[in-house]
Amino acid sequence: MLGKPFPVLDDGFVRLIDYMGSDAAIVQAARVSYGKGTKKVRNDRLLIRYLLRHRHTSPFEMCEIKLHIRVPMDCWRQWIRHRTASVNEYSTRYSIAIESIQNTAPDAWRLQSSLNRQGSDGTLDRTSGKMLSRKEHELHELARSVYRERIDHGIAREQARKDLPLSTYTEAYWKIDLNNLLHFLQLRMAENAQHEIRQYAQVIGNRIVKMWCPLTWEAFQDYWLSALTFSDTEQEILRALIAGQSGEALEIARRVGWINESGDTAHGDLEWSEFCDKCRKLDLRIPGI
Repeated sequence: MLGKPFPVLDDGFVRLIDYMGSDAAIVQAARVSYGKGTKKVRNDRLLIRYLLRHRHTSPFEMCEIKLHIRVPMDCWRQWIRHRTASVNEYSTRYSIAIESIQNTAPDAWRLQSSLNRQGSDGTLDRTSGKMLSRKEHELHELARSVYRERIDHGIAREQARKDLPLSTYTEAYWKIDLNNLLHFLQLRMAENAQHEIRQYAQVIGNRIVKMWCPLTWEAFQDYWLSALTFSDTEQEILRALIAGQSGEALEIARRVGWINESGDTAHGDLEWSEFCDKCRKLDLRIPGI
């Protein structure tokens, strides 16, 4: 896979530059802690699953990976918030800005979620979306034209760039250890992650990490990515539901302020909605909801 670009979005990519370590390096590091003879008790797969299941993550720091990525600047702003990697980004102070901008298809304009301020829910109708895509293209063309005009007039690149849209692609080298990469993927592959960065995370996970450390990837999917966690209150409600005490379950939800007396979700409270989503994944019905 070295050097092979995996395409993402309309003009982005993820490219594997270098890596160090493997599943074997994780096991080797873990057995230093456990002592001689452990290998006779656990095979590599079971040990890796134990480590991830119990969040013993330091052995995964023995593996590192370096990626070359091309990503829209607005998506990159989310990405760079993970302050656990070594980064070197393409500089528009020294070089001409990349001649590529992410475009939105007419049927890809997402609507603001009414429950989650930082999320989306559903899409705009295609007719309205077509109009927005056309205006987006006009805006991109104008911004790029103004940028080129400034460059042609000899304006410093560090100033000429200031009105470029956040949809402009940037590139970076991103080096991170496997432990921190798994935390990144857990957040950015989640169902509620923004669509654009989720596309990158899925490529990194499913196309690169899966091939690089297959035992770790299997355990990560089981115990981190696809797992459900329940708070103390959620467990209390679950016990009531399993016992057939739906009225008691709803009373607990009212007591903690998740729903009001009429059974509606309390204003601005996401916990009940998220708990109901977990129950649906388990095919567990909440009577009265």
